[in-house]
Amino acid sequence: MPAPAEIAARLGIAEGELCVRTTYEFLADGRPVQLSTSWEPYDLTAGTLVVLPEGGPHAGAGVVNRMATIGITVGHAVEQPEPRQATAEEASLLGVQKAALVTHIRRTYYSDEGRPVETADIVVPAPHCEIVYEIPINR
Repeated sequence: MPAPAEIAARLGIAEGELCVRTTYEFLADGRPVQLSTSWEPYDLTAGTLVVLPEGGPHAGAGVVNRMATIGITVGHAVEQPEPRQATAEEASLLGVQKAALVTHIRRTYYSDEGRPVETADIVVPAPHCEIVYEIPINR
């Protein structure tokens, strides 16, 4: 799928370059509690067994482990959480009222060389999301 402008910027690629887009709906007790849409640059995984995050022998292994199988070491991730109102589609999928408060997290994984290898938009109803950070202190 061609990368929209915002996704292309997050992945450090040109707008319209091909990506693999995967959507997820996470459930708890049979009810949707989180939505996620991830994007990976197609040129990174094209022709490999990990081109489809949920297909092949490495299905469901996660970005870090999948990338490792093709020789890419993921060194860090950056998350940017922000509160906002749910879109009509998100509200419908999550079973909340339209414009209910959600936490939107933009997460991007980077290789050791600094290349973005995956970016995702994660949406969680605000009452289900507690944001906690642990910050290591170097002495």
